[in-house]
Amino acid sequence: MTDPLQLLDARARTRLSAWTGGTWQYPALATPAESFPGDGWLFERKLDGVRVIAGADGGEPQLWSRNRKRADTAYPEIVEALAAQAASRFVIDGEVVAFHGDRTSFARLQQRMHLTDAAAARRTGVAVQYYVFDLIAFGGVDLTGLPLRTRKALLAECFDFEDPLVLGEHRVGDGRELFRQACESGWEGLIAKRAETPYRSGRGGDWLKLKCVHSQEFVVGGYTDPRGSRTGFGALLVGYYQQGALRYAGKVGTGYDESTLRNLRSRLGGMTRGESPFADPVSEPGAHWVAPELVVQVEFGEWTPDGRLRHPRFRGLRDDKPAEDVRGGS
Repeated sequence: MTDPLQLLDARARTRLSAWTGGTWQYPALATPAESFPGDGWLFERKLDGVRVIAGADGGEPQLWSRNRKRADTAYPEIVEALAAQAASRFVIDGEVVAFHGDRTSFARLQQRMHLTDAAAARRTGVAVQYYVFDLIAFGGVDLTGLPLRTRKALLAECFDFEDPLVLGEHRVGDGRELFRQACESGWEGLIAKRAETPYRSGRGGDWLKLKCVHSQEFVVGGYTDPRGSRTGFGALLVGYYQQGALRYAGKVGTGYDESTLRNLRSRLGGMTRGESPFADPVSEPGAHWVAPELVVQVEFGEWTPDGRLRHPRFRGLRDDKPAEDVRGGS
């Protein structure tokens, strides 16, 4: 078993102390950003999964969710893989994911993430992997005071990474170009981290979240009622044409100001029809259907495996494009 102290120079060792946090550490969180950082940053793939802190203190490894709930039973194979390591005292940080093809799928992961029976979790047939990207403590030593670059080097030395454990890789270079490549590859985005900073729990400026955003026109086929203090409507029900049929893509409930909510509701009120214009069934009790004439611009994160928009946001009306010309799909 590798002793991390042996891999550090004398200066780095002065930043170390005994670890007293058991198997838990409140995770560092990334702040959403739109601009690209300059020099001195590392870039990791943004994964669409759940954050998991894993630790052991001489006994069986324990998995913790971001809000400090035990997650051992949802991912028993990860517990077993960590128990098989030579290390008996550690705390690591990472993301548990499930894949659909070559993309991480939060929808598939949901089949397991809330299960409290390990056998039931295995029976789902959903394979999971734990992408580990930070080393918080090892061998009773607190490593949070070390620079990120050093912690990552120690992480690679201290564990054997075999499925379902994956060493979270990082890249260096021009953030703008790396982001372009990530989006072209279908990634959800990038996480940028300052290479020389210590591990700081909570949200701050040391970790930034850069999300790839897709944008597309959609046809409005209906809307839902507003809830609470919302005015106008709750969400637009949108779709696109495929082989002459209007396919349902999901509902868009964010991105509106009060003026837009009122104006759109007024226009929709004059387009009412009795039946859904969508070729697919739409599970929205109480939905109001409209003639498929209005075109809107929508930003979204990705398409889900069942052909729905993930994290859609209204960006504006497209009066310059006829509804019948709107094509698309996952």
